Amino acid sequence: METIAHTEDAESDADLPYDVFARGCPSRRTLEHVTGRWGALTLGALHEGSFRFNELRRRVDGVSEKMLSQTLHALERDGLVHREAQPTNPPRVDYRLTPLGHEVAERLLTLIRFVEGRMDDVLASRERYDEARASA
Repeated sequence: METIAHTEDAESDADLPYDVFARGCPSRRTLEHVTGRWGALTLGALHEGSFRFNELRRRVDGVSEKMLSQTLHALERDGLVHREAQPTNPPRVDYRLTPLGHEVAERLLTLIRFVEGRMDDVLASRERYDEARASA
């Protein structure tokens, strides 16, 4: 049954103009932006609402200023994040998800919640793996 479903998926995927598995496909770069550690966490955080840069940096614990800046630029370029600069002194810049960014973030959050919910299994697996490696 799985083979049939897989074949049907492959046939419908063949109709798509982009193929992330092809080296030169531009969708691969966007996938990297979305699924990289900082991209996924940034999109997940922005799903909660609009943030200023330093608020977002505090929410995405551990990200450097440089990495957050690069991540936001990439996500903005991909049309997932909107940057709004207010003409105030000092300047105020807010970041929020675009409609496309919301769609992507919702899918990421499903995966994030799944991983968080299965961490006991993951941690147990790591422990078994490490014990087996240590005794080998």
